[in-house]
This record gives sequence, C-alpha cells and structure tokens, in this order.
Amino acid sequence: MTASLSHDLAIEFDRVSFRLNGRRLLDDLALSVKTGETLVLLGRSGSGKTTALKLINRLLLPTSGEVRVNGRRTTDWDPIQLRRSIGYVIQDGGLFPHFTVERNIAVVPQIENWPRARIAARVEELLSTVGLSKDLSSRYPRQLSGGQRQRVGVARALAADPPILILDEPFGALDPITRSEMQKEFRALQQRLHKAVIFVTHDLREALLLADRIALMEEGRLIVDLPVEECSRSRHPLLRAYIEAFSGLPHPLPEPE
Repeated sequence: MTASLSHDLAIEFDRVSFRLNGRRLLDDLALSVKTGETLVLLGRSGSGKTTALKLINRLLLPTSGEVRVNGRRTTDWDPIQLRRSIGYVIQDGGLFPHFTVERNIAVVPQIENWPRARIAARVEELLSTVGLSKDLSSRYPRQLSGGQRQRVGVARALAADPPILILDEPFGALDPITRSEMQKEFRALQQRLHKAVIFVTHDLREALLLADRIALMEEGRLIVDLPVEECSRSRHPLLRAYIEAFSGLPHPLPEPE
C-alpha cells in the first residue's frame, strides 16, 4: 500500500516490523484505518497490539517499513505535534493524580493556548458527553470511581477534537456492569464523532460490539483482517478458537448490528 492510495486513510502500516533486543515484536504488519472507522486489534497478551499503538504516536519507531498518519510518515512528523493530533486512552484513564478533573481534561487545550473561557466551556461540554456531572470538575482522580476515571480519560483524549483516537484496553480494569456501560457509551460517541479509531482488546465480545473491522494478531503477525459481520463466518482456525471459547460462556456473543 502507498500513501497515495486514498486520502481518507487516517492510519497506515506499510509492511511494518519492530525489533527489540533481537526479538521481533511486529512482523511485516500491513493495515490501514479510514476516517470514521473503528478497527479493533484483537489478540492475546504479547501479540503486538500495544506495540502497534506506540508506533502510531511515535513512542516507538519501526525497525522496517512505514507508519503513516494522514498520509505522512510518523518519522516526518514533529513528535509533539503528532501526539497532539491523537487522543490516547489507557486503562484507568492514565490521569495526572495531582491535577483536578478539569485540569486533566484541559491539558492539551492549555498547551494549545486556548482562551480560558473556551477551555471551561469545552470541559463542561465533555463532562456531559461522557456522562459525568460538572460538579466533579474540582475533584482529583483518587476521589473518583474507576468508571469515572475512565470517562475522564476519554474526555481528555477528546478535548482538542483530535481526528484519531487510539485506546489500549481502556475498559479492561472495570467491573462488568461499568464496562458494559462504557462500551455502549463509546459506541454511541463514535457514531456521532466519526473519528478514526484503533481499539485494543483481548475480549471478543468487546470487539464484536465496537468494531467495524477486527484485526486478529498473534505473535506480532496479522492473522485475520475482516469486517465485523464476516467474523462469525470465518473458517480461520485461530479466529474460530476465539469464537468457540467465547460461545462456551453463559452469555451468548452479541450479534453484529
């Protein structure tokens, strides 16, 4: 694939490999995400999912191949400018413990020198968007529940309206009820905002609920890349193993919409 294939490709992995201490963590990865599309990277721990995310925002550089963001190689971006254009969400929100909720959400707008009134309005808007009361704005992360911290993390990622969101198992540490609520809220949010999203998980239920496409990874390789509605019909043995493992649980897998 080349950068000129489509102007609406927000993220492209062009035969990307990454080695660390002689170990290949990613092997010849070829993958792309369009604006408005949610791609779920599915796989076990150590399959290369988080490594792929870190290559997108230039926390890592590829050993070979190219990663492109909006048609431009990550190595050609200023790292700070690149990271400000990408919302990044991790487990438990990754909040600054010594900042209030308001300051956590406002980090990037403040760096971008937004006027104070605009920042305040944006914080209030985002608290409402993620289902939190504006009364929480003066609290610190330690004073919030896990679900509240995760919502603040999503709000912070959205604060400067970045075109790309990357999420690394953001709901994995939540209790089942809160996790289900966050999944539904995130899906509704994406339907409104139409970001380019890469969402990392090892949970097939979560993948089927949130994804437009699912990319299954194993030992640094891309195994399957399919629209979500085709996954249940795939005969690939590793994907079948995932489906059969989850189908054996008490609650059936969600039907793709």
